[in-house]
Amino acid sequence: MTTVVKGIKLRLYPNQPQINLLWQMFGNDRFVWNHMLAMANQRYENNPASRFIGEYDMNYLLKPLKKEYPFLKLSDATSFLVVDHNLATSFQNLFQHRGGHPRFKSRHSAKQAYTGRSTCFVEARRRLKLPKIGSIRTSKTSRLANGKIKRYTISHDATGRYYISLQVETEVHDLPKTNQQVGLDLGVADLAIDSNGVKYGTFNAQWLKKQAQRWQAKFGLRKHQATVAMRQWNHHHKLLKMELNDYQNWQRAKMTKARYQAKIANQRKDYLHKLTTALVRKYDVIVIEDLKTKNLMRNHHLAKAIANASWCQFRTMLEYKCDWYGKQLVVVSANNTSRICSACGHNGGAKPLAIREWTCHQCQTHHDRDINVAVNIPKRGLKATG
Repeated sequence: MTTVVKGIKLRLYPNQPQINLLWQMFGNDRFVWNHMLAMANQRYENNPASRFIGEYDMNYLLKPLKKEYPFLKLSDATSFLVVDHNLATSFQNLFQHRGGHPRFKSRHSAKQAYTGRSTCFVEARRRLKLPKIGSIRTSKTSRLANGKIKRYTISHDATGRYYISLQVETEVHDLPKTNQQVGLDLGVADLAIDSNGVKYGTFNAQWLKKQAQRWQAKFGLRKHQATVAMRQWNHHHKLLKMELNDYQNWQRAKMTKARYQAKIANQRKDYLHKLTTALVRKYDVIVIEDLKTKNLMRNHHLAKAIANASWCQFRTMLEYKCDWYGKQLVVVSANNTSRICSACGHNGGAKPLAIREWTCHQCQTHHDRDINVAVNIPKRGLKATG
């Protein structure tokens, strides 16, 4: 038995007063972020040699800030501590050359969210009790049974829906041992090919993709039309100006496009979860290649297919599920796995991607390129683990 922290995302169904309060809290978090960032920028401009204001100092400034702006008291106080922590982390990443300068947050952003550390709990079936919000209806609560909620994030995305993401501390049991091992070769035509010759197809939602592309085109056209109309209106009406968000036709296209894109992402994630869970249940040792996805994405002919396959997400799921359930994931170098004959070990040299089948000159064994790689991977994994 292992204690792990799981991420669980649920749909929220707030009533109108709760919606108003949520947007107030989104705005308060954004206000604190922008206020602290502006203060840090101004401090640096006034004296570049001054010490950077850290997380502890920002937390100390929250009390006078609440006195000056009483509306901040409507929010969960712990959410401001998270804001200060995130801003301090952003500056640390900047100083260590791991990221750019923190930017101000806009109320026009498609996604709004806030994170709290206060206690929240399951009040009843499909109802959660949240700080400041009170009792709120949610999609399900059965997954929260016997778990301790450590942190929560409430968000509103471009689809117009509200979600709560929970970090839940729970216990998981090791899966039964099968004494089986497998090598996986990640590909584009097929997501993965194992060393037994089984091919696992890439997620494909052709109809949804066509609808998403269709609404993406409508979104672009309607945004252009709304922009032209807005400029014409504002040119003739100086006292009553309009913004892009005032045009409902564009807003509808924006939301419909976002919902199709979210549906594709959700179905892809569900497919990967089911596949990785099945693999972890079936095999005790799983061996994969250490593919440099960022480098491969530079190939514009393959970038879209690689992104759709979600190699990185697939590997991440395998990593934490093997860790949770007492299985082993071995990552080996991808060098020469497609060149070496899995039967005799002869290195036949480089082979272009167009060559999908080849015959070894040494032992005359005929190979399927992907299956040959998948067979070579566990052999290399055994050498790595001894």
